[in-house]
Amino acid sequence: MTRDYSAFLPPDMKTGRSDRLHSTREKLGWQPFFAQQISVEELTETPPVRVVEVHRNALHVLGDGVDMSLPPNPEATVGDWLLLNGDRLHQSRLLQRKSLIKRRAPGSDRQVQLIAANIDTAFIVSSCNQDFNIARLERYVALAFEAEITPVILLTKADLCENVEEFTDAARTISEEVAVQAIDARGDAPREKLAAWCKPGKTVAFLGSSGVGKSTLTNALSGHPLMETNTIREDDAKGRHTTTRRQLHIVPSGCVVLDTPGMRELQLTDAASGIDDVFADLRDLSARCRFRDCQHVTEPGCAVRQAIDDGILDARRLQRWQKLQAEEAFNSSTLAERKMKDRQFGKTVRAIMKHHHKRG
Repeated sequence: MTRDYSAFLPPDMKTGRSDRLHSTREKLGWQPFFAQQISVEELTETPPVRVVEVHRNALHVLGDGVDMSLPPNPEATVGDWLLLNGDRLHQSRLLQRKSLIKRRAPGSDRQVQLIAANIDTAFIVSSCNQDFNIARLERYVALAFEAEITPVILLTKADLCENVEEFTDAARTISEEVAVQAIDARGDAPREKLAAWCKPGKTVAFLGSSGVGKSTLTNALSGHPLMETNTIREDDAKGRHTTTRRQLHIVPSGCVVLDTPGMRELQLTDAASGIDDVFADLRDLSARCRFRDCQHVTEPGCAVRQAIDDGILDARRLQRWQKLQAEEAFNSSTLAERKMKDRQFGKTVRAIMKHHHKRG
C-alpha cells in the first residue's frame, strides 16, 4: 500500500497556491524530509516543534500554538526538530537531521560541539580588510560541503575597500562550486542579493568571525533591528563579540535566519569528504601521481609537485590542504584509536632505546 504524505505537506504544495498564510510550523522550515519520518497519529499526538535557542538549562522551542521551554537535551542543537511529548517533556523525540554543522570543541578533551542543524544555506561572511583569510574561508566551505549545505561567500565592507575585485577573485579560487558576493550589509542590498537563497521555508545561517557584519545582515533581512551590532577595532580590524548565542529568527521574506557568535577557532572533525570537495583540483591531480600513497614532497612522478613547478598550482594551497587533512584525521580519530597509536608509538620508542642500549 502506497503511503499518502499529503496530510503532512503545506496546502500550497498540494494545490499549487501560494496566496495563503503559512502556519508557524511551515514558517519555521517544516519540510517533507521531516514529515516522512512520522505518522499521522504522531503528528497529532506529538506536534513537531523546532529548537530556536539553546540555554544552559533549557531548550526554547516554537511550533503551531507552542512557545515554551523544554528540559535540556545534550543531543539537540539550534535548528533541530522535536516531537513534543506533552506528558513527558524530556522524552520529546529528536527527528533525523537534514544537515548538521559541528566542530571540535575548544580545549584538550576533543569533544564535538554541535553548532546548528537543518540549515539549507550557509552564508560564510568575511570582510574586505585584514579579516579576510583564505585558509579560514576554506575551513568554513569544507564544513558546509561535509554537511551537504549550500555555501555562499559574502564579502562585507566593500564600500570601505578600494579594490574589491582583489578579494572577490581570491575568494573564487577556493571552489568553482561556491558563489561569491561582495555586499554592503546595510540597507536593502542584502534582501535583494540574497533573495535567491532566502525563500519561504528555507533556513539560512551566517557564519564567520566577530565584527564581519553577521548581525547587521540579519537585521537587514528582517527589516528592523533584531540583533545588537558593534564596530570593529580600527587598529587591526578585529571584531567585538556582539552575538553571544545562536538563535533562529523568522524574517518577512519567509525564511528562517540563524545568527551565530564569531568563532575564534574552527577545528574540523568528521569532514574528510568536505575537505576533499574544497580541494577537488588537488584530489584530481593526486590521482595522476605515480605512487598511490604519494606525499607530494620529493617522490618521483608527483603530478602535484609538477603542477607547482609549472606555475599551475600555488604551493600554499597544497600546504593548507595537507594541514586540514592532518587536523581532520587527528580530530576524527576515536579516543581508543588514539590510545592504540600512543601505545604503538611507545613500543617503537622503547624498542629503539633497547636496541641502542644493547649496542652501547
